[in-house]
Amino acid sequence: MAFTLRKTDVPNPESKQVILDLLIAHNALRTGLNDYRQLAIEITDDQNGKVIGGLWGRTALGWLFTEMLFVPEPLRGQGVGKSLILQAEQEAVVRGCHSAWLDTFSFQAREFYERLGYTCFGELPDYPAGFERFFMKKTLSVSM
Repeated sequence: MAFTLRKTDVPNPESKQVILDLLIAHNALRTGLNDYRQLAIEITDDQNGKVIGGLWGRTALGWLFTEMLFVPEPLRGQGVGKSLILQAEQEAVVRGCHSAWLDTFSFQAREFYERLGYTCFGELPDYPAGFERFFMKKTLSVSM
């Protein structure tokens, strides 16, 4: 098989989908599971309908992965972030997930996730320099 390696910092979004589809197929072949699904919960501005924050993640192999969570500053401290996480976890249970995981930085929201029942299972120091990146998990309850 002839091939070329092409490096870019401006990848084609279609390339990501091709790689993802191939990886999902490989994983399904090895595990017998083919349950990959995206999950997004958007916070939209009622005046103009634009997305101003939310949660982006996926469910696969029995786990919910929260890739991104952002709550605009004016909405923080009002339970919006908690609602996003709980809605995602509830949907994950509906999809058959038993656990959830995510990562966060020391300058972000470790304590927030701990209050929601997440525990730290790994730490990457100096990412970025002077800070840590934490990997967190939680067992989901079917009674959610």
